[in-house]
Amino acid sequence: MTCVTTEVLHTLKPEVLAMRLIPNVHPAMAEQFGLLPTEKSIAMITATIDDPLYIGGDEATKQADVRVAYCHSHYAGGSYPSGPLSGEALLVLAAPNPAEATAGLNAVCAVLDDMRYGTVELVQPKGLLAWLAYTIAAPGSYLMEGANAQPGQAIAYLAAPPLEGVYAIERALKSADVQFGAFTKPPSETNYCGALLVGTQSACRAACRAFEEAVVAVASAPTAFQ
Repeated sequence: MTCVTTEVLHTLKPEVLAMRLIPNVHPAMAEQFGLLPTEKSIAMITATIDDPLYIGGDEATKQADVRVAYCHSHYAGGSYPSGPLSGEALLVLAAPNPAEATAGLNAVCAVLDDMRYGTVELVQPKGLLAWLAYTIAAPGSYLMEGANAQPGQAIAYLAAPPLEGVYAIERALKSADVQFGAFTKPPSETNYCGALLVGTQSACRAACRAFEEAVVAVASAPTAFQ
């Protein structure tokens, strides 16, 4: 079976679903999230797509005195939420005071406002295929640690459905001078496949281009295995 796809679009935007600031966290709750003695406040946010929260949390560590205390995707993803405000993930930022927590939350919202996923509309089988190929030129402390990146290295943040993801990540590795920083085998909690590839900024951008081209190639001819 061959799918006929429309043009590649980059219009799928993650949306904030819920946010809350707790200025002075109860010690018992602080213990559950492993807060440091100096971290008195937390900011929480959920969104329709999980990846932007991971990237947004990383950006927050650069824009404010915050730490990602918790970020985890929800099982089955945004299509099967536990509630209308659950989305695909919960991000918790820890901060020394409400002002820094608010600044961190604003940084996350800015990332979500700017980010767009790549999509193609499949005709047969019918449906929307979405993926993310995003270069982080200067990672913050959160993703730098998660990708085992060195200072000065960039990160190619890649995510796609299982087969498309494995195929496209392998293509990205071959197409640019990048290395695995982290790999999420399918199925993840949201049934996607993902990777953090590290290298120079130009190499990461090349890896993202190769990844996107490979995803579109699978979508255009899913059973053309050679």
